[in-house]
Amino acid sequence: MDVKIKLPRALKATLMLWTDVSYHDMEEIDKLQSIPELESALGSVFSIELPEPKRGVLLELYVQTVLFCREHSFRKEQTSALLSIIKSIHEANIETPLDNKDECLEYCRELLLCHSVRRPPFSVNLFGFEEANCILKYILSSYLRHYKLYKYIFTTQVKLDLSLTYSGMTDNGPPTTEDSSEPDVMEKEAEAKNNCSPETQEASITEQEEASQ
Repeated sequence: MDVKIKLPRALKATLMLWTDVSYHDMEEIDKLQSIPELESALGSVFSIELPEPKRGVLLELYVQTVLFCREHSFRKEQTSALLSIIKSIHEANIETPLDNKDECLEYCRELLLCHSVRRPPFSVNLFGFEEANCILKYILSSYLRHYKLYKYIFTTQVKLDLSLTYSGMTDNGPPTTEDSSEPDVMEKEAEAKNNCSPETQEASITEQEEASQ
């Protein structure tokens, strides 16, 4: 079956305020403390219906992001935006089985810049400079550090089946050529004798008798 493989491409950053996680969802998430409860809530918010181990890996990614936001006292809108940013970087990674780490890193920087500079309607200053720098370090040390692992789990493995065919080759042996071998010496001598006249053949017989005497 032929599978069309997407090539790595540059992605355009867009605003992601309340894109995937609404204000009401964040209120419910903030009430939860245990990891299983957070996994259940985030799985429902992001509609994660994947088989294991994909589901577990993706939920772990979102849960750790929520815990990171709580550790740095992020507001609801900041946590919602960062969850959407993580999701977008992950989707950019797994859209192709080919190496696109540089494109993902550049996309991550553009997303953070888009949420750190006030320039409506293209960007907003949702994160300060220190917060954006802290988020970038977190993404580099968590997601992009294990970039190949996420790609291995969530993308289809591509294998190259290569076969070479050379012109003039047969299936069972070396190249076939036309039979151009020369007749052997005995055939040449017989042919020469047949082409001689009777006088020449008689003289030849006489010479052979004299040589034997």
